[in-house]
Amino acid sequence: MKRLLGDIRRADTDFDMIHRGDRVAVGVSGGKDSLVLLRALAVYSRFAAKPFEVVGITLKPGEPFDTTPVRAMCEELGVEYHVQESDLFYQLFEVRKETHPCALCARIRRGALLRMAAELNCNKLALGHHREDVEETLLMSLLHEARLNTFAPVTHMDDPTIDVIRPMIYTPEKDVIHIARKFNVPVVKNPCPADGHTTRQEMKDLLDELSVRYPQLREYLLTALKDSSRYGLWQKEDAR
Repeated sequence: MKRLLGDIRRADTDFDMIHRGDRVAVGVSGGKDSLVLLRALAVYSRFAAKPFEVVGITLKPGEPFDTTPVRAMCEELGVEYHVQESDLFYQLFEVRKETHPCALCARIRRGALLRMAAELNCNKLALGHHREDVEETLLMSLLHEARLNTFAPVTHMDDPTIDVIRPMIYTPEKDVIHIARKFNVPVVKNPCPADGHTTRQEMKDLLDELSVRYPQLREYLLTALKDSSRYGLWQKEDAR
């Protein structure tokens, strides 16, 4: 946990993510990444130089999706927790019959989480993207869209009162996995029919293959992204 907290502090300092008095909503999907972020931010908020509040929020995409263990973890951490029901998976797979739903699903979920955050008087929405998520998105954009694009550490939304932040951008996925196991975070099984059969999974596999041949690849990609004066990818961006 100490290393993860150091990564979060570094990202906070480098990109001016969290300010004194912020009310930060953590989008909790039920996966390991968002649950580890929720736990880490709850701890970070207790000793950060700029005190802030943490709130957990979940958009239920459909059934089965039991949030009871997540609520218990929030109670343990002393964190507010709010859940909103939806029929997202039904709309995507039964009504629209999407065969590649990930991008649309992500936009809908983020929009719903932003509305929840605003209703709860939060001015930041924290998402659990880690280092590999950022790098996989860069590869996906390059290979499938012919452009260089990936998650920004801080995104200013159309609603000027809320920013999207990604405090774990420096954190390797292996560290997230280690902490999830150490603290036995209550991962909720992903009910998405497309889970494990997506373009993102292809990029994850490709990055793993390339890293065998080029062991420093992940660190080099992160260094290149951070050099925003040269590449311009990690400057603070507005929502598009």
